[in-house]
Formats: sequence, structure tokens, C-alpha cells
Amino acid sequence: MSAPVKAAVFGAGSWGTAFAVVLADAGCDVTLWARRAEVAEAVNSTRTNPDYLPGVELPRTVRATADAAEAARDADFTVLAIPSQTMRDNLAEWLPLLAPDTVLVSLMKGVELGSAMRMSEVIEDVAKVGADRVAVVTGPNLAREIAARMPAAAVVACADEAVARRLQAACHTPYFRPYTNTDVVGCELGGAVKNVIGLAVGIADGMGLGDNAKGSLITRGLAETTRLGMALGADPLTFSGLAGLGDLVATCSSPLSRNHTFGANLGRGMTLQETIAVTRQTAEGVKSCESVLDLARRHGVDMPITETVVAIVHEGKSPMVAVKELMSRSAKPERR
Repeated sequence: MSAPVKAAVFGAGSWGTAFAVVLADAGCDVTLWARRAEVAEAVNSTRTNPDYLPGVELPRTVRATADAAEAARDADFTVLAIPSQTMRDNLAEWLPLLAPDTVLVSLMKGVELGSAMRMSEVIEDVAKVGADRVAVVTGPNLAREIAARMPAAAVVACADEAVARRLQAACHTPYFRPYTNTDVVGCELGGAVKNVIGLAVGIADGMGLGDNAKGSLITRGLAETTRLGMALGADPLTFSGLAGLGDLVATCSSPLSRNHTFGANLGRGMTLQETIAVTRQTAEGVKSCESVLDLARRHGVDMPITETVVAIVHEGKSPMVAVKELMSRSAKPERR
């Protein structure tokens, strides 16, 4: 009988913890690294993560630690579930501890500020590994629903299809259905840009602009994402799948979405600092909207919704003024 797959999950926030549950339910031996020792102690002693997923019972095969070396030891898969903008420094610190042939798995949906790199590119740059050692898990994956074992699907993306299939098997459960894809660029961009569009839809909802506005923003947001993806060599069909449309719809329609909730608070008139103060967890789109726009400008891609979000979130523009400016743009054919 073969030994169980060993997985290390770095990051004991809501999504890291939820994915640890998935891996354990799929039969893996999981070690969850928590930055704070008290979180690790709570997981081990109460079988819950009260700070991030209160009330959710964790499997016995999930063990937590605040010791990065202990977490990383002999892991077949090293899952990274930390804020995108901290990943470079954290991974550089953990690198000497990682198992030699471990597959590095990104759960993060962001673009790095300054470099405009996708998370898989940052991992390859820091770890000095090839694309066949880096995988991405993305899709409509709201952490609390998955931790409650409600049905969900996801995409496991890797340039090496055999690696993607290995990870697929390691996280396939009766309630979590992963599909494979080799279009890492498209899958990552779908996950990163949907956070920005989620902010835009949240702002519109907070302003009470109605469902027509929401439907329009989701659709035109998907068009922006596809344009950027094609400029970077992604397969446009990826954006009609789980990593694109699926994730976008979940983020833009659920009260569990951090980005939607953040945007809704801005739309209701809260300042950026007030909204940050009431948001306990990272809303990736708040920082990534700037790096996504930077990436688009580097490739000459027009992304007016993303520009509007940046103007509201980081330049202090009134949401009402920004919406009027967005709506008064020159008319054009839909498919352009």
C-alpha cells in the first residue's frame, strides 16, 4: 500500500484552511503552517480555526504548526496561500526548507506590484524552478462554502499536464471537482482580474445602481480580462470556463466575496481607510487593481473598468463621478 500524498499548506487564512480540508478529505496527509502560534495551537487542540473559519470542524489528518521547516518537510505539494504582495519575500525565506522535488502550488489571485508578474512567474523567479514545478488552483472557490463541503469545481493548471493530473487526484473529493488545464496564463489572469471586477460590481451595488449595471460590469469585465489574456498569449476559451466566467460570477454575486464586500462599502460612501479598518482579511483586488492596470498598459490593452476602480480606490475619485465618466466613453462596437 502506497504512502499518502504529503501536502504542506503555507497560510492558515480562510482559503488556505479550506484547501487543507479538501486535501485531507482527498486522502492527503496535510500540515498547515500558521504565522501565529496561537492559530496553530487552536487548530490542533480544537480541530477548528476560530479566527478564519469559526464553526468548521477540521479533519484529523490536518495538523498545524508555526514552524515552517516542520511544515515543509517531505511535502509532495507545497501550497502557497498567503497575500500576493507578500509572497516573494516569504517564499525566499522558506526556499531552503522545501523538499527538493516538491510541486509549488499557488492559491493566490493577484499580480505583483512593481514587476507586474503573475504569481507563478514570481514563484519561478524566486525558486529558480521550471514551469513544470509550478501549479495553480483557481475557479469559483469561496472558502467558507468549500470548508462546509458544499459542491464546487475548480481548475488545476500547470504547463505540465502530468503534474496537473497528479494535483487533480490529490484534491478530488465528492464535493470538490477539479479540472485540469495547461493554460496557466489564462487561469491566473482570470483569477486576478475578477477581483478587480468584483470591486467594481461591489461599488455599483453599494451605490444601488441595480442588476442591469451588475450584468453589464460582469460582461464588459470579462471582455477586459479576455483582451489582456490574449495579449499575453492565453487561450480565449479559458475565460469562458471556471477560471474566467465561473470565478467572476461567484465573486461578483456573493456576500462571501471579500472584494465585492470591500467595493460595496466604498459605494456606500465609506473612505478607503474606513473600509480597510472593517475588513479583517485581504481583498486582493485593492492592491492588484494597480498592478493589473500596469500590466495592461505595458501591453497596450484598454481596460476602462480597471482604470475606474484604480481611480476610485487609489486616487480618491468619487464613485458617482467615476461612473458618469465610464458611461460617457465614446460608443464603439461590442467586439472590440
